Amino acid sequence: MRMLLRGAAALAAVVTVASLTSGAAARPRPDGAGGTVRAAAAQIPPGVTAGVAVYDRRTGTFTEQVNDSAQFRSASVVKLLLALDFLWDRGPDYDIPAADRALLEPMLRSSYDDAADHYWLTYGGSAIIDRMASAERLGLRDTEGPPAGYPGYWGYTATSARDTVTIYRYILEKAPAPVRTFIMDNLRASTRCASDKFDQHFGIAGAFDRPWAVKQGWSGKFAEGTCGPQGAAGTLARTAGETAPRAAADVDLTRPALHSTGTVGADDRTIVAVLTTHPVGTSYGKAYTDIGRLTRSLNVPGGVRPSGTWFGTWGEFVNVRKGPSTGGDRITQLPAGVEVLVGCQVRGQVVNVPPYTNEWWAYLPQYKGYISNIYISSPDNRLPNVPECVS
Repeated sequence: MRMLLRGAAALAAVVTVASLTSGAAARPRPDGAGGTVRAAAAQIPPGVTAGVAVYDRRTGTFTEQVNDSAQFRSASVVKLLLALDFLWDRGPDYDIPAADRALLEPMLRSSYDDAADHYWLTYGGSAIIDRMASAERLGLRDTEGPPAGYPGYWGYTATSARDTVTIYRYILEKAPAPVRTFIMDNLRASTRCASDKFDQHFGIAGAFDRPWAVKQGWSGKFAEGTCGPQGAAGTLARTAGETAPRAAADVDLTRPALHSTGTVGADDRTIVAVLTTHPVGTSYGKAYTDIGRLTRSLNVPGGVRPSGTWFGTWGEFVNVRKGPSTGGDRITQLPAGVEVLVGCQVRGQVVNVPPYTNEWWAYLPQYKGYISNIYISSPDNRLPNVPECVS
């Protein structure tokens, strides 16, 4: 996503628990509870820096806390605060003007950057963050506005996994019912393709069956987005470059980032916040895969894992089609090298990518479409331990 006035869309990076302090680590906060608690379940891929918090609302306990007070640049996760600030004290009926609804809904569902620009400029920029983080409102401990010199970069707002949990707890447990309903209904309606044509159903959205509600974020020097049936490229995701200065709190503004935040399970049982940054040069598909593996490893009460087998893919612009044929309508194109969930496989049109030939096609239930097995990283044409589709 765009990183000029648009700020960042969200960080992406994964780290093993043992390497939390290596590389361009996030800055742990010294105050109070949280800190760098090492969870037993979390599996953080090498090279990734992560802040994780998983909160079970039914028991009132955290099931995962990894580096949960560390500050990351928020990217598009800050759009939750922009929406809450606009909705604050709107009156007993919380009526939302049609013009604002037309901006807020795509901002929450599809991470629409133009809407974030509008609310940031109209309602005071960093003053929004100061208001929302204050003790009078949410009482956030690690959330600060963009660093000096970057007043328009809403995506450079710093936040942490534990503050993200606090934001969701406010929405679910304290916000007026119309506010809660509006925000959560839009997060449940998250679109696979974001407004900039990036596939945003990574992390929570890939690791668990519905019901879930998500607000994602991404930021980095990624290739253009290709999500959608026409394969139209989205806006090039930009950062301030490798020479970007550090924020005052030493928040990393350079490494590509992906964040997955939201709720999982019936009645929004569990709040999940996974904030990550990745080594410079990491592709979107690699970061997408790494945050997916991390999220799937977490102990998330109420979460149901989807059935199927995960496989890596290779190649760029791999088409997902409605049927097992290159003549089938295109649903979308996969991020290059991304890992996919395969439900079953079926014989279809023979595909030739010299020196390979393959007649088998894999059904991807999360996309409701097929890709040729020729693009799946497996030594055999027919995928091992994957059933044949029965219909």
